[in-house]
Amino acid sequence: MSKIAVLFPGQGAQAVGMGKDLVEAHPEAQTWFDRASEALGFDLAKVCFEGPAEELTRSDRAQPAIFVHSVVAYELLKAQTGFIPGAAAGLSSGEWAALYAAGVVSFEDAIRILRVRGEAMQAACEEVKSSMVSLIGLDDEKIAEICAETGVEVANYNSPGQTVISGSAEACEKVPALAKAKGARMAIPLPVAGAFHSSFMAPAEKIFADFLSEIEFKAPAFPVYSNVTGVAHPDVAAIQRDMPRQITCSVRWVENVQAMAADGVVKAVECGPGKVLTGLLKRIDKSIASSNVTDLASLEASVDFLK
Repeated sequence: MSKIAVLFPGQGAQAVGMGKDLVEAHPEAQTWFDRASEALGFDLAKVCFEGPAEELTRSDRAQPAIFVHSVVAYELLKAQTGFIPGAAAGLSSGEWAALYAAGVVSFEDAIRILRVRGEAMQAACEEVKSSMVSLIGLDDEKIAEICAETGVEVANYNSPGQTVISGSAEACEKVPALAKAKGARMAIPLPVAGAFHSSFMAPAEKIFADFLSEIEFKAPAFPVYSNVTGVAHPDVAAIQRDMPRQITCSVRWVENVQAMAADGVVKAVECGPGKVLTGLLKRIDKSIASSNVTDLASLEASVDFLK
């Protein structure tokens, strides 16, 4: 059976001005920012619309901000089309938007979750100097050699030939030259706070797991694909078990897309800032048609795409 999936981006997709034109054109969308601001204790809309970029980049700001922008994009698309997804997935923190879309967690709980997740990860980043590097054009065998030689870890399997590694700041400084020597087309140090999806985030995982034990989870209305396992969460118990682990485990995005395609997904709409996931989708499986909603123009284009 053919399905349409909804996809949600993760940290790194944030940009000053995100969501502003959607709210200006659809004032009812301001409600989502107001509800989030009340839960967070600061003006999230101001941070999203005006920045500064340094504040929006912090994990404890970026994660709730991307989530709310993603929800606004998703809810406006639903309101204009009656769109009901057949599947959902999100990259890293975006998986929480996918769980919200599937009815697993409420909006307010998701905001609380992402605040705690972001704060815990930011604290872990500040504890030890660490970083990330995006590697383009290397196969998994060469990536494994780099990990063995430097002590870095695979953070994200984004697409065939694009892998992100995490490690100490010292180890990450050695990676670009080593990767180039092994044939990488590009090795790009990322402007991030620390080594996400690695053992450096272990303190954050513990804090987050304790917090999630207090949250009520409901069965998903449609399949949500797990970054940790690469396939759909089988039940609520698996969600409760794997979402804390997601902070330290590699993001298996290639497997997520492959599993969705195998399960009948033929179209996908990315909701949230940027269009990184639609770009990755084209490199993983060209048979899945895609669109994105990040601003007013792309919302209108995605309405036509779903028609």
